[in-house]
Amino acid sequence: MRISNFSIKRPVFTTVVMFLVIILGVVSLLKIPLKLIPDINPPVAVVVTSYEGASPVEIVEKVTKPLEESLSTLPGIKNITSTTREGSNFILMEFSWSTKIDDIQSDVLQRIDQTPLPKDVRKPQFLKFDPSQFPIIQLSLQSVKNEGELQKLADQLEKDLMTVEGVASVNVSGTLEEEIVIQLDEKKMEQYNLAQSDIVQLVQANNISLPGSPVESDGMSLTTRIVSQLTSIENVKKLVVTVNPLTGEEIIIGDVAAVESKRKDTGSLTRANERPAVLLSVLQQADANTAEVSKQFQKKLDELMKEKRYESIQSDILFDQGDYVRLAIGNIGSSLLLGGLLAMLVLFAFLRNVKSPLIIGVAIPYSVIVTFVLMYFADFNLNIMTLGALALGIGMLVDNAIVVIENIYRHLSMGKDSRQAARDGAKEVGAAITASTLTTVAVFLPVVFISGILGQIFKEFALTISFSLAASLIVALTVIPMMASRWLKLPESQRHAKKESKIAQRYESAIRWSLHHRPLVIVVSLVMLIAGGWGLTTVGSQFLPATDEGFFNIRLDVEHGTSLKETNKVVKAVEKELRKEKDVDVYVSLVGSTQEDSFRGTGSSNKAELYVKLKPLEKRNRSVFAFVDDVKPDVEKAAHQVNPTAEVTFNMQSASGSSPQTLTFNVRDANPERLDKIVQEVEKAVKDIDEITEVSTNREETVKEVQIKVKRDQALAAGLAPAQVASIVNDATRGVPATQIISQNSAVQTVVVRYDERVTKKIEALKKLLIKTPAGNFYPLEQLADIEVKQGPIIIQRINQQEAVQFSTKYLSDTNLGAVSDKVDEKLAALDLPEETTITFGGDRELLESSIDDMMLALVLAIVLIYIVMAAQYESFKYPFVIMFTVPLMVVGVAIALTITRTPISIPAVIGILILAGIVVNNAIVIVDYIIQRKRSGLSSYEAIIESAKDRARPILMTALTTILGLVPLAAGIGGGTEINQPMGITVIGGLLSSTFLTLFVIPVVYSFFDKETRKINKKVNK
Repeated sequence: MRISNFSIKRPVFTTVVMFLVIILGVVSLLKIPLKLIPDINPPVAVVVTSYEGASPVEIVEKVTKPLEESLSTLPGIKNITSTTREGSNFILMEFSWSTKIDDIQSDVLQRIDQTPLPKDVRKPQFLKFDPSQFPIIQLSLQSVKNEGELQKLADQLEKDLMTVEGVASVNVSGTLEEEIVIQLDEKKMEQYNLAQSDIVQLVQANNISLPGSPVESDGMSLTTRIVSQLTSIENVKKLVVTVNPLTGEEIIIGDVAAVESKRKDTGSLTRANERPAVLLSVLQQADANTAEVSKQFQKKLDELMKEKRYESIQSDILFDQGDYVRLAIGNIGSSLLLGGLLAMLVLFAFLRNVKSPLIIGVAIPYSVIVTFVLMYFADFNLNIMTLGALALGIGMLVDNAIVVIENIYRHLSMGKDSRQAARDGAKEVGAAITASTLTTVAVFLPVVFISGILGQIFKEFALTISFSLAASLIVALTVIPMMASRWLKLPESQRHAKKESKIAQRYESAIRWSLHHRPLVIVVSLVMLIAGGWGLTTVGSQFLPATDEGFFNIRLDVEHGTSLKETNKVVKAVEKELRKEKDVDVYVSLVGSTQEDSFRGTGSSNKAELYVKLKPLEKRNRSVFAFVDDVKPDVEKAAHQVNPTAEVTFNMQSASGSSPQTLTFNVRDANPERLDKIVQEVEKAVKDIDEITEVSTNREETVKEVQIKVKRDQALAAGLAPAQVASIVNDATRGVPATQIISQNSAVQTVVVRYDERVTKKIEALKKLLIKTPAGNFYPLEQLADIEVKQGPIIIQRINQQEAVQFSTKYLSDTNLGAVSDKVDEKLAALDLPEETTITFGGDRELLESSIDDMMLALVLAIVLIYIVMAAQYESFKYPFVIMFTVPLMVVGVAIALTITRTPISIPAVIGILILAGIVVNNAIVIVDYIIQRKRSGLSSYEAIIESAKDRARPILMTALTTILGLVPLAAGIGGGTEINQPMGITVIGGLLSSTFLTLFVIPVVYSFFDKETRKINKKVNK
């Protein structure tokens, strides 16, 4: 080929270009962002509506249904899920993956504007999904000396950490702020004829800072400010409320209320390892490098923690995605290097000299460096998928180089000089290795067109491995011939014909036997193929392998209405169990809230969440999944002993964003009563499955609440409107933030006016709450309103405009999604549900089912493309058909490999099968191509088949072994972050082993059926 000839003629130019590419590759590598997985932007958006004071039923009828009706006709919409609770509505919209949210944003806003809604409903807000809204780092801060200083120091630390490049924001959960509380004494208030509002107005009137008009002084125009500021608790206590009409004595706030500084009542508690703490969540900028942000953040944190001002607090990193990114990338990078070394060892073992392996060895690093350049200009990230592609292709990168070197050696043995041998050898196989590379690359073309999350995850994978193979082809046609022309000489020992090895002789005998027992060879192959196909049905299935990030959370829900104190007891029981576990590094508890709720500014006293970080993988003997399976029964038992209504849910998050060991589905029905009955039946049936450890639904029961119904006649007679009664009770029970004061040391504190808790926290006391009328009279609340405990509103869930309940089931780590799905399907089928009831699966199962269809289509397209490329190469439809018989042979090895390792069929495993389709045909191409050449040289078809199979067995085994050994580190799955690519490595190794071995026998047999001369072989001849 001209490119090879040019490289041999211009070695300096070739070398200079090679160094230039290496420099570009190193620079590109330093510039490529380091992330865990490719950027995934699911087409998801939400519409949030606030309707203050309205019940869920009222919101559904007046807000939810009209909005659903308007939004359901949006282009590309797949599902609409709404959650309605008191005062608010949340609508989640899922679009098809071909839809871009930016393109339909104006349509959504237009539909919202056109929807008729009540006047007092706030305008619905439209929000797009943004991956950068999820924290990349979470850490807890706890005080080792003074708890009172913790909040102040946490606020300072938050500001300091915001300066780290790439950090978008730092959010603090579990605040420990202090506030000044004016706790009113009801009897004293009645004695001096005072109301809560009087105290609030008094505090506000005495803490002012107002600007006035400018005044002239000595020719200067000066601004004016009227100031009367409160700076301490003493200032607040001494404010004069009224004057005793009998004695003339001034009555101050301190006489009618207790004034003290207290920790702000947020309705929640935060602890780290059972000590008061705050939780910091770090969000990165959208285009930031996760690993670099994490590195700089930790560096800054370490520097700050050494400062004297922060010596009283301790920080524990709970979760750091950057650490996991570096760990995962490092482990895959190690697999890549180790694979390359093993491939080199194979070359040394087969070629038995130093120069040839070194020349071929150049193909590996150089091809990888060229790939980095292409990745940079394609705007790819360096992640577990792109590095996995390089690790997967590491053994294949030398295949082209091996073919070129082998052929150059053949020409050297003809007596040619090094340059001529390199020129002729590269020219002779140039077209063949180009076609061989194209058949492998053709496999990945369909992957690029796959849509959805699968397409987003594997697009970079497919293109990266294509880049590396294209780079290896360029290296094989330029650098390898140039180096061979300068370095290679045929050793004297190889100038004389070698004696044929015993292995070659035995293989020749085996080939002759196979050709005379062709039906038996075909039948045995078919039996192995059928057995392999059956074996694949026994390993189960999953979407993506779960990744062990050593982090999980526990969600606790107790009966609605349970006090924070009671919920805290349950959390302490769970903490006690976690304290016993040696594998636990740190755990943070949020009581009375969840992190999601704290971001929204909401919470509930009956909820809690614990975040648990385990020690690094190398310091524990079990995975996070096995740990959860082991600990879960003890945690549930401990929680139930404290409160029998406690529901415990363990949640794990995988690198792909999916929830491991979780099967989700929803039940829909237009009839709410029938839906309730069916939900109970489904829940009972699913709980009976042994492998399922937990079943939870998003349907919340009705909650008990104190309902205060104003007696209009009595209220009006007392001179109060119902709204005034409601406002007075609301202020009394919740407290009123009156003002904020700035102390002399610049600390800002809120002043809250509230009644003594003994008045507002118990129903009997609340009934006697004194309400002051405009006339100055006091009435007990029970005279103006009926007070009773009733069932309050529920949360209403709807999916695609129907009442729906979502089920979330957790299963054991020693089973898989496919096996559990089959058992759930059996149970649901046995229930014989009405036709009006719809059950649809979501989560990993939905993704798996939709992805498998896409992957099967991609596999079929890949096989067709391989056939087309080969047909074009050979100008024949017959020979490519013979070659395609190698494809089913890989199924045998794939089945054995997955069965032995108990690896479920997953998307990476199917990608491995796809890759195999492109690799295994190369072995057959080598044999068939050589048979055609030998026939043209004058050999009979029978002898040509035997000679070609025998002569090409060595390079076939050589290229197969380099690929297999190059994949061993990846298939071993050593270290964290390798889990996603491991099934791919196992699949390719298994498929290559079986197809390589069987190809050496089956392809000669199949070819003999298609050749006129050998179609009918006399078994007695040459036996």
